[in-house]
Amino acid sequence: MDRIIIEICRYLIIICMSIYTIQCFAVFRFGNEYDRKGIYLRQNFFMVLVHFMGFLSLYAQKGDIRYLRAYLIQQIGILVILAAYRIIYPRANTLIINNMCMLITIGLLILTRISYNKAMRQFYIVAGSVAVTLVVPYVISRIRFFEKFKWVYVAVGLGSLAAVLAFSRVINGSKINIHIASYTFQPSEYVKIIFVFAIASLLAHGHRLKDYLISAAVAGAHVLLLVASKDLGSAIIFFVVYFSMLYAASRNTLYYLIGFITGGAGAVAGYKLFRHVRVRVTAFLDPMGNITDAGYQIAQSLFAIGTGGWLGMGIGQGAPDTIPVVAADFIFAAICEELGVVFGMCLVLLCLSCFIMFMNIAMKFDDPFFKLVALGLSVAYIFQVFLTIGGVIKFIPLTGVTLPLVSYGGTSVAVTTCVFAVIQGLYISKGKDNAKMPTADDFKTEKLGIVELE
Repeated sequence: MDRIIIEICRYLIIICMSIYTIQCFAVFRFGNEYDRKGIYLRQNFFMVLVHFMGFLSLYAQKGDIRYLRAYLIQQIGILVILAAYRIIYPRANTLIINNMCMLITIGLLILTRISYNKAMRQFYIVAGSVAVTLVVPYVISRIRFFEKFKWVYVAVGLGSLAAVLAFSRVINGSKINIHIASYTFQPSEYVKIIFVFAIASLLAHGHRLKDYLISAAVAGAHVLLLVASKDLGSAIIFFVVYFSMLYAASRNTLYYLIGFITGGAGAVAGYKLFRHVRVRVTAFLDPMGNITDAGYQIAQSLFAIGTGGWLGMGIGQGAPDTIPVVAADFIFAAICEELGVVFGMCLVLLCLSCFIMFMNIAMKFDDPFFKLVALGLSVAYIFQVFLTIGGVIKFIPLTGVTLPLVSYGGTSVAVTTCVFAVIQGLYISKGKDNAKMPTADDFKTEKLGIVELE
């Protein structure tokens, strides 16, 4: 009987996730939140079903009452988040809220399967982060002089990264975390938001070569500090975000080409200078040939994805523990193993729908500062998703970054909820009906591109 429940839930979870993902793009047919209300309610229904059936499978297999308790705590918490946003911010963008909660739901479900204690710790971090960041949309939508603090952003950002370089301990070849008493946090995650605000304030109204050089110097200082700490995953994100914002502000193709060439040269330099980069490249090129050494992680990841196939093995039926750091860097492999590649593809599309909505909000701003902020945060979010999933499926070498809102990691979750809250505040500031959705013609004329930003 237990096996029947697990099999039925396995297929129903995939169906529910597929329908939810379709709804993520169905909203683009409508121009305002009122017309999308039915879609959002259907999303909430399928979100609850995915969570329920996942935990039903876990309980059927384990028979442990703790899973029922975890289900109730998590489900109530997610429903409270949904209700809180809708009550406090009735003019908020509900797709962003729903997708944030769906990503949290998927993360908590798979983390509970991997480690009950980690999942519950993650839940409390999520709850605290959302509670704190609930004030962010109000602040963003009310205060209009963020641009004036550009040198404060620069000082805080560089100071935080310098502190990591000076005081952090080397772990796995990198200096990433700061330890204070029993707490650990990763400053580069927080600095990502500060960095976007700094670059946006430098580029918003400065269109002279001097302004571009100053912004390049500031961005270069951030990237060099990250490289010195050997936090190369974050360095890549900062680099890509900067050149995306620079191109959007200047609309000069030459800067884009400079960024491409500089990035290529930096990649070669990183390979020559850092041993752990060479190890990751070796693992990327031939994981099976180095399966007992450098290629072990990626090989186990590929085995897991291949074992799960299109429809997965079912919650609790795989062996995610064979993948090192599965709860953080390789959680996408665990998802594909137990929930299937179809579910994994839906997860990627869900993240893409977030990015499209973020970019749509960026397009609607006349103020260049807030437009660049929305663009920078959008690129930072989707590029981190690309780095994480690309590394797991052997599309690119591993970079050691987490999947936002899904992977285990307190700092990552806190910062990502803040990013979603900032974007939400920008949307609210434009008014309920002012952020018109893109149409098919918009996509044909490339109005979603960053070249639209002026």
